[in-house]
This record gives sequence, C-alpha cells and structure tokens, in this order.
Amino acid sequence: MLQTIGKLARAEGIAAETLRYYERIGLLLPEARSEAGYRLYGEDARRRLRFIRRAQALGFTLSEIRELLALGDEPEGSMADVKALAAARMADIEQRIADLQRMRDALGLLHDRCPGHGPRHACPILESLAGEEH
Repeated sequence: MLQTIGKLARAEGIAAETLRYYERIGLLLPEARSEAGYRLYGEDARRRLRFIRRAQALGFTLSEIRELLALGDEPEGSMADVKALAAARMADIEQRIADLQRMRDALGLLHDRCPGHGPRHACPILESLAGEEH
C-alpha cells in the first residue's frame, strides 16, 4: 500500500522534512506520485528508512549508509565490503571512546584539585582552562 510522505513520517516517528532530505540526498526514493503530485512511498521505502535509522544508531554516517545501501542493492556484492565498512566504523568508535576517556581523566584531575570553596578567581579549574596554572 502506497502512502504519502506525511503518513510514512508519522508511522515511523520521523519528521516529513527528514524524509524529504533523505530523498534529496538519494537515500530514499518515492515509488510513485499521486495525480496531485504528492510523493507516494511503499514498503521498500519503509524498510530502507528503518535500515537508515538502525545504521545511524550504530554510528554510521549518512555517506556510509548510502554506501551500505548500495552494497546491499548489488546482487553480486561481497560481504567483505560490508564488513570493512563495519570495521572502519568500529575503529572510529574505539578512537572516540579513547578520546572521551582521556577527557574524563583530565577533567577528573581538575575536579579533584578544586576544593569547591573560596574565591572563584582562585579556582584551579578556571586557572587551568585559562592556562594560568601555578
């Protein structure tokens, strides 16, 4: 059953403008247009939309999602290409985790140095951020 962009958006809990954006960048295509010119989407669009949302939840960029969709659309495609994209995404996530851990540790040191009382101009956190450590 074909449905308009508004109905699909409501059914999937997404703004219609997001669907229009996905269409503009080639991730989602309407199956047809109504006589009035409205975009009409079918079950394939719903599946692609769910794929996009799940991939985003795993940290894939829209560019990577486009690539994954293209790989999935190739009948002769290889799993190796898909696995390579997943491995690259995992490496990026691992790097972000390491960066966040370093930030947490550095902030923890600043937090521990601050007694939490006294004049604000003597705060070791503010001094450190301003580059005025003594």
